[in-house]
Amino acid sequence: MAYYHCLLLDADNTLLDFDATEHKALLETFAEFDVPAEEETLEQYHQINKGLWAALDRGEIRIDKLAVERFVRLGQTLGLRLDAPRMERAYQDNLAKHADLLPGALEAVRELSEVATLAIVSNGFERVQTSRLVQSGLDRYMDGVFISEKVGAAKPNRRVFEAALNALGVENRDKVLVVGDSLRTDILGGSRAGLHTCWLNPEGAQPEGVQPTYTITRLEELYPIVMEEEELLNVGAKNRKHQI
Repeated sequence: MAYYHCLLLDADNTLLDFDATEHKALLETFAEFDVPAEEETLEQYHQINKGLWAALDRGEIRIDKLAVERFVRLGQTLGLRLDAPRMERAYQDNLAKHADLLPGALEAVRELSEVATLAIVSNGFERVQTSRLVQSGLDRYMDGVFISEKVGAAKPNRRVFEAALNALGVENRDKVLVVGDSLRTDILGGSRAGLHTCWLNPEGAQPEGVQPTYTITRLEELYPIVMEEEELLNVGAKNRKHQI
């Protein structure tokens, strides 16, 4: 029996390469609305978007308001009259088309699904995240998908983790591990919910504020954290029947 029976996994920049997806979607959206796709414009969007998501984390803005407001502010910054609601819809359509996986992500969830219950806990928009999870093949290995827009709470609010645990029927919190790339949302949120946490930190940054239970640089490093010795011996075995 695995050391951890349930893994609550972040999606973007933990399993899915959101940076690659975002870049493609922005270029497609900018082209559709005649916005100059220059490096400076992209950076201005990133700064606006980052600030709004931080405000969401603090409970200062609703996610539906955030979605349109980022393009309202981009238009103001660029001095352009943008149809922000229509631009946001187009951007989400473009995001939903791309499902770039991080290296080793599909293999990791395939192996981990053999020994533990897996679920996605993600901040974002349900339509976009659901589409990307299906296209990537990750959905086949998940026992649940919990998106902040649908749950009505965003990480680091503990409510999103409580909703996942309740839906999955998990009672023993000592056997639950939260895995994600963000100290501010994944690790802090997991800690607030009284759960063990694992920080995916490929750049080797130093943690600030909240301290994760574990730190890894690659998803494969989860195996010895989650699995017992006999389970580790089966990793990569070709005759195993994975959950589908």
